[in-house]
Amino acid sequence: MAASRHGAATTARQWQVLSQLQRNRWVGTTHIYEQLMLAGFDISLRTVQRDLNALAKRFPIEKNNANPQGWRWKEDAPLQSLPHMNLSQAVAFNMVEANLTQLLPPAILDELFPWFDLARRQLKNSKVTHSWIDRVRIEPATQPLIAPHIDLESKDNIYHALFYQLQIKACYTRSNKTEASEYILNPIAIIQRGVIIYLLATRIDDPEAIIRTFALHRFASVEILESSAQTPDDFQLDSYLDAGGMGFTHPLLSQLPDHGKNTAIELTFTKRAGKSLTESKLSEDQVVTINDEDDTLSVKATVNLTSQLVWWLRGFGNGLLDAKPTLLHQVVLNQPASDDSAPSKTK
Repeated sequence: MAASRHGAATTARQWQVLSQLQRNRWVGTTHIYEQLMLAGFDISLRTVQRDLNALAKRFPIEKNNANPQGWRWKEDAPLQSLPHMNLSQAVAFNMVEANLTQLLPPAILDELFPWFDLARRQLKNSKVTHSWIDRVRIEPATQPLIAPHIDLESKDNIYHALFYQLQIKACYTRSNKTEASEYILNPIAIIQRGVIIYLLATRIDDPEAIIRTFALHRFASVEILESSAQTPDDFQLDSYLDAGGMGFTHPLLSQLPDHGKNTAIELTFTKRAGKSLTESKLSEDQVVTINDEDDTLSVKATVNLTSQLVWWLRGFGNGLLDAKPTLLHQVVLNQPASDDSAPSKTK
């Protein structure tokens, strides 16, 4: 019995030793020893060193020649060899579960649930983290809205059909109708815009195969068909979005060359209003100039001129003093475009 208890204690201790190791960073034996002491193991540093040398014979871990010595998982260590996840990984999985599960298909969620559960237990049981679950949040930059109710069976069937490229028969209520209609759809993509999730699809009764948007909360029922979904040959999701497929292209700004894509802009803010742009960029080529004489801040960047940009700039109110091109500033101020500011369309 004593030998059995000793063996169980050794297994539990060595499990904790392995759980402290990381894949891309060396962890010192002293740090591992301190973490085990915090977890309630009454051992010596020498015991930790012996454990690591013994474990290296069975697990893909390695040590360096530094002083003090460090240990880590080998770069090619298979995931199933990792008995635990470190705290940063647990936080990452917890944030994925909290914020991205609406977008992940059920087939992938089923595979991730054990990892989500492991992350929750890792964060909950750790005495060092002081409950990370209650200390980490992702806060939206815009006014938070309550997501509409989505029929879960319909959502799961849509994601399944999209994942396996199958057609669906759907009972769907359009925004301007009170009664549902039945459609057979070719699912193409899923897009989340704010709290609304949309399905991009074509209707099989449409000879032009126009790509349409269907809000997931408007599906009353969805049946997965055995027939394969048809996607337009030239469809690229990024190109579709860049072209304003989700209504992001402003009708006036579309008068600019190439519909306002990759346009050089210059924005002038009060220093207080534009301060955030010194920390987060509009574009990689952004240049910020602080003008101490008149207490203003100028930003030059290359961006796509979209409705989303207009809404964002309107949020600065009087803090936005000027914007170029002039047409952009007129749109932000909701002024009619003058003949001089609206360039002719290019072919």
